[in-house]
Amino acid sequence: MTPRSRRSVTAALGLIMAGLTLVACGPAAPAERFSIAGGGVTGVYYAFGEQLADVLSSRLDTVVTVDETNGSVDNLQRVSDGRALFGFAQSDVAADAVAGNGGFAEPLAVQAVARLYDEYVHVVVRSDSDIMQIGDFAGRAVSLGAPSSGVSIVAERVIIAAGVDPAAIDDRAMGLAESIDALRDGDIEGFFWVGGLPTPGLAELFGEAPTRLLSIDAATVERANAAHGGVYRLAEFPIGAYGRTQATATMTVPNYLMVAQSASDELVREVLTALFESRSVIAAEVPAAALLDRREAIFTDPVSLHAGAVEYYSESRR
Repeated sequence: MTPRSRRSVTAALGLIMAGLTLVACGPAAPAERFSIAGGGVTGVYYAFGEQLADVLSSRLDTVVTVDETNGSVDNLQRVSDGRALFGFAQSDVAADAVAGNGGFAEPLAVQAVARLYDEYVHVVVRSDSDIMQIGDFAGRAVSLGAPSSGVSIVAERVIIAAGVDPAAIDDRAMGLAESIDALRDGDIEGFFWVGGLPTPGLAELFGEAPTRLLSIDAATVERANAAHGGVYRLAEFPIGAYGRTQATATMTVPNYLMVAQSASDELVREVLTALFESRSVIAAEVPAAALLDRREAIFTDPVSLHAGAVEYYSESRR
């Protein structure tokens, strides 16, 4: 980044943060930081956000931090109302947000910056459990994900596609860290998680406790797809993931880096420049970042790309 462009981006950040501070705290409160909406601290979103925040803090000469959140729905609401400048979100949840569907009472003025990588739907139970398929969750204590999370949306869609009434499940509605602790303690019999490979908290769990992954069969994925615009894809956890020796069927959903529609074009271009130039650095700590690809990053339909992102990708092809 040139000194001139750094000054320009820093000034833009200052204006954005000052405006948001006035809304949130009144005119006397100082603007302190530029925030990325991450997720739970044991998930990939948070780890990716931490690495990206470090890169941007250095490149933009400002303080960039990552916030712990409940996940995709929460992140999009934070980006929309100004509590965060950028945020991670599953593509299915982002599509709901721009259309004002699902958990969103009205459309949010948010746009995509990049398609990052595909997230895997994890359905976790103890190894000694008699739960062998998703249909066995009826009548059981299960965590379907934290409120305002993309996990909770995907979990409900999978359960319905598997022929189970969500009301028949004793949903404890916890995030990943709480779900892991609850499974260890025997307070729940299983939980859902949607995240990149490997998810740090799950890598630790599979290394320490006797746990296994349930399959999501092709018919369930097809029914979920048919009901929700074809955003899901049948996949397998690769052999070796979490130290496992057998492949397990599941489904994946892409995730996006999102920004408010009102963000400056120059800021978005500079953030994308930092993201792609630092991909290998981020991937050293967050392996999913290695999947970032400029050729794939533009495919964010039905969520539109921010104008600054369009400019960046167009210029990068020259």
